[in-house]
Amino acid sequence: MTESDTDHGLAPDALYRACDPERLTDGAIDQIDLMFGQDRAAEALRVGVGMSAQGYNVFALGPSETDKASLVRRLLEQKAVDKEPPSDWCYVFNFDQPNEPQVLRLPAGQGPALQADMEQFVEDLQTGLAAAFESEEYQTRRQLIVDEFHQEHQQALSALSDKAEEKGLALLHTPTGFLFVPVRDGNVLSPDEISKLPEEEQKRLKAAVEELQEELLHILRGVPSRQREMSERVRDLNRDVARYAVEDLIRDLRATYEAHADVQSYLDAVEADIVDNVNALLPQVLGMAAPLQESLRGGLQRYTVNTLVSHDDTNGAPVVYEDRPSLRQLMGRSENRIENGVLVTDFRLLRAGALHRANGGYLMLDARRVLQQPFAWEALKRTLRAGEIRIQSPYEEIGLVSTVSLDPEPIPLDVKVVLVGDRWLYYVLQALDPEFDELFRIEADFEDEIDRTDESEQRYAQLLRRLSERADLRPLQPEALARLIEHSARLASKASKLSMEIDMMREIAREADFWAGEDGRDAITGPDIKRALDARRQRAGRLRERTQERILDETLFIDTTGTAVGQINGLSVLQIGRDTFGRPTRITARVQLGTGKVVDIEREVELGGPIHSKGVMILSGFLGARYATEEPLSLTATLVFEQSYSGVEGDSASSAELYALLSAIGEVPLRQSLAVTGSVNQHGKVQPIGGVNEKIEGYFDICQARGLTGEQGVLIPHANVKDLMLRAEVREAVRKGQFHIYPIETIDQGMERLTGLEMGERQDEGTYPAGSINERVAHRLEQFAEERAEFQMSHDGQDQSVT
Repeated sequence: MTESDTDHGLAPDALYRACDPERLTDGAIDQIDLMFGQDRAAEALRVGVGMSAQGYNVFALGPSETDKASLVRRLLEQKAVDKEPPSDWCYVFNFDQPNEPQVLRLPAGQGPALQADMEQFVEDLQTGLAAAFESEEYQTRRQLIVDEFHQEHQQALSALSDKAEEKGLALLHTPTGFLFVPVRDGNVLSPDEISKLPEEEQKRLKAAVEELQEELLHILRGVPSRQREMSERVRDLNRDVARYAVEDLIRDLRATYEAHADVQSYLDAVEADIVDNVNALLPQVLGMAAPLQESLRGGLQRYTVNTLVSHDDTNGAPVVYEDRPSLRQLMGRSENRIENGVLVTDFRLLRAGALHRANGGYLMLDARRVLQQPFAWEALKRTLRAGEIRIQSPYEEIGLVSTVSLDPEPIPLDVKVVLVGDRWLYYVLQALDPEFDELFRIEADFEDEIDRTDESEQRYAQLLRRLSERADLRPLQPEALARLIEHSARLASKASKLSMEIDMMREIAREADFWAGEDGRDAITGPDIKRALDARRQRAGRLRERTQERILDETLFIDTTGTAVGQINGLSVLQIGRDTFGRPTRITARVQLGTGKVVDIEREVELGGPIHSKGVMILSGFLGARYATEEPLSLTATLVFEQSYSGVEGDSASSAELYALLSAIGEVPLRQSLAVTGSVNQHGKVQPIGGVNEKIEGYFDICQARGLTGEQGVLIPHANVKDLMLRAEVREAVRKGQFHIYPIETIDQGMERLTGLEMGERQDEGTYPAGSINERVAHRLEQFAEERAEFQMSHDGQDQSVT
């Protein structure tokens, strides 16, 4: 600590690390490594992408603001270009198991070609079959079969009729069937005439009728058999005609897909099915049904192809990001249509999921969104374990499907899955899901921040230029880049670091582009960046302004002038959404005779968190080690955050609490113009804290609103000096001597700054210099010890007299 630092606080140059715009040369924007500063994550991704063994999927973890999703996607796209496009996948009708569609694998781009060829095949087939079955040759051959049947039938009946005639009977064909009746001279005898015949003749005729009826019955019983034989001969004819009609069409398709054995097998099945089921197809072919009816039953549509996924326009392997990773979107789905009032489905209604589209390449998913979707996480894990994609209804997962549904043949899976999520989510999954580590063995941990060097500033500027260019924004001038880099350091809460919250930088640049456009500029300038930052702060500043108003109108008590015993201004940080701001809080301490206990009122009423309570307990350790080496502490102290109506957590106020406690014990007034932040250990060392910039600015805003006196300032841990990136108005006030920032290394230095008194070193005889703070505190504690001893003796004497 320099002498000027001790007397007047930090110099303005120590409050902000500026970026020199002159050093931000244009550079080669196209050559910038988008993963710069993320060497750990880049190496992990390289290994994860390169490993082909099962389970080496990747979880990219880190804050969402780092834009890791975009960075990972670009890296995957660079890797994907060097890979061959994966296969196309098609579903076709399974002629053996209609409810289990069959899958075909084809080289990239040939799936749609096969689908188009089969659609043309169906059209040509319909034309060819119609022509074949409407031809004169077919009609003649079919009529011959029918005529042969009728001829055989008529010959049998004619022979029976001749035999009946020999027996004096005639065979009549009536509407109700065949009938044998007696005849004389070619005339049918009436019942009266039959009754007048001799009895012997009547018996003969009756016997003849019975005999002939048996023969007629035998002939009629043979009709169905002969009809079946005729139908079979017609079917054989139809199969022969269909085989002839389809043979040329199938031959052309086989030649086209000669190199694909599974397609050849499918075409064989198509030909066999057409030949075997031609009778069912004829009503459609001959126009007695809809030309291309929707139903597959008896229809030509079952010979079409459903191209589930194709890579005809893919350059390299696919990189797929699924923004809505529901079960259906991930695994694919089977759609339905209404047919005759009933929901039906078939292989043509199967739709690809993200895993199908990414198969052979890379699939990116937001881990949180996957976990939010019912059944999606378990289905994803099951698919990765099995190494195949199976399309299932989500209702099957919970047993709600009782109707017949499709069970498509699964598709082999070859995909690298990259989950993107926050760190806490990664560690939760690692702790609670035993399968997680088996499936996601690679963690790509993205840095929140990087070291700020001349080289990193240059590369950061190039990255900002590229992001601006991709977002179609106006060019960023060097001054604008410098302001963005400085703000990045502020976001990192360290002047020596740069935040990797790339999304935030892009948002600020986009808003600055708006302001540049409002003013008619062709480029984004430094003032545009400042205006964007001020606008963002103003939009999110309602709660901050209301809090400051309550302090200024003295609803919340904060003194910025004068002195007080056992009272100090502590500093805390509040974060509401994206807005983070500091606010002062009055901390008070009271002491009285007691047993050496420091009471944390916040903890007693359950408003203090464990870290805060730990900080208060450390105060007892400090007091005991310094002032109670020979006799016990004989005081009870209470500490409280005044007008605090919500929880208090963290130990960044522990130094302020110790200052207030020492002031209360030694009855030493503290300057209320100074606010304090910093934690403390048992040895009295002041330790660094977070949010130092916001805390300083929060107190400065109050002092500025009341009027800067030149006495106001903030005590901060010396270790936080390197983190300072304060607003311009704070730096200007420090430059003018209106506000001060004092770096503190020990509690002793802080007490001297707050009181204007010497702390005092312990002398050889164990005493402190007269008038020093330590002497006052030690003296007061000795008084408490004496009073406690007198009280104890008096109390013991009263007990003996009673006895």
